[in-house]
Amino acid sequence: MNRLFRRFAALVLLAVTLATLLIYLVFRMLFGDPLEQIATRQAAGQIFLLEQYIDKAPSDEWLVRLNKVREVSDTRLELLPLAGALAALPPGRHADLQRGAIVVDVAGKSFYRRVDLNGARYIDSDAEVIHAQQLPIDIGEALGMEAIRFGIVALCLLLPIGWWSRRHWHGLLALSRVAEEYGRGQLDARVQLPASSSMGPLAARMHEMAGRIAGLLDARKHLLHSVSHELRTPIARLEFGLELLRAAAADPALEQRIVAMEGDVDELKALVSELLELTRLDHAQSMRRQPFALNPLLREQVDACGQALRAGTRGLRLDDDVDAALGTMEGDRRLLARALANLLGNGVKYAAKRIALTASRDGAGNVRIVIADDGPGIPPEAREQVFEPFYRLGREQDLTAGGYGLGLAIARKAVQLHGGAIAIEQSALGGAAFVVTLPAGAAL
Repeated sequence: MNRLFRRFAALVLLAVTLATLLIYLVFRMLFGDPLEQIATRQAAGQIFLLEQYIDKAPSDEWLVRLNKVREVSDTRLELLPLAGALAALPPGRHADLQRGAIVVDVAGKSFYRRVDLNGARYIDSDAEVIHAQQLPIDIGEALGMEAIRFGIVALCLLLPIGWWSRRHWHGLLALSRVAEEYGRGQLDARVQLPASSSMGPLAARMHEMAGRIAGLLDARKHLLHSVSHELRTPIARLEFGLELLRAAAADPALEQRIVAMEGDVDELKALVSELLELTRLDHAQSMRRQPFALNPLLREQVDACGQALRAGTRGLRLDDDVDAALGTMEGDRRLLARALANLLGNGVKYAAKRIALTASRDGAGNVRIVIADDGPGIPPEAREQVFEPFYRLGREQDLTAGGYGLGLAIARKAVQLHGGAIAIEQSALGGAAFVVTLPAGAAL
């Protein structure tokens, strides 16, 4: 049985149990103890003998008839002092015994009753109690009947609840599978449920939601793709016009202006390329997987970053500690190289003097790559937002660092397509540490 049914079953059983207990308490308060009433009915023959045979005897024959009943009955009939009987009964039953009522002791299978209230049977008979023992009282049978009644009621409740919850659970499982497919980007997934299903309205709402999200994503994709491609044409025209101006320019001031304009065009080209790459990754359901060695890939990125640092003027130092036994992994080598290049480039932008790259395997076989710097770091509250496209921290270092806010978004998407993840931690150098984890399943 499914978990939903088990919870319903436990709830119903608890409710029936509590209802039974409540009914017992209410009946006991209004009409007396039901168990005592059952015991009284089972001991009706002995009570009849006492009230209709022994008590009907004249005063001088009362004890004679009592002894006759003792001889022929399996029930033990004893006479006790009133004080002893009161001591044997709970305080709540003393008043009943004092007024001459029959007080049944269910557990002891007996009952108590005063001989009389005025001493008319014999001398001091009002100070004695007749104690009838070994009565044919069997509460177990009554309790068994109640248990059967309880079981039938519970079964009649659980069967329809089980049938309903099973259908309900199948609908939930179908919706859960569709939700997982939505999470993987398959927004065209649909679930077909019977018209009578209780999950039908929810499924319809989910389908409408997925349709609207798919429409928005398609519109975003087409917009970015169209804008990026449309920008290429005017950029190409600007490049062509700048070349013509350069060929005709003789004024050094104009030459400097042309160089500045070419720099602006190069930035536009880079932005368009980044947008196209991000759009491609956002809508990539899979990628071409081929085995490649990790160590040479990391060494290439370290060497390329080192060459860029040596060509720069900031005097940055790049330290690396790459495990030579990283082995190979299956994936897109170019895509992973792009992600590492973006992370190293981010370190170059913000580092004060030093960047460090370490790569190793952990105990579970996962590949762990850490790129750290000694820059200003990233506040904890912004460590998720920096991976969003075009997000920039409003700090002076971010405004002067340049870029478009797409590099980290591309890096994260590339790592996720390999089944990995990127996290930002506080670097031991004082700045930010980007921790890339590639699962053992991808790393061979």
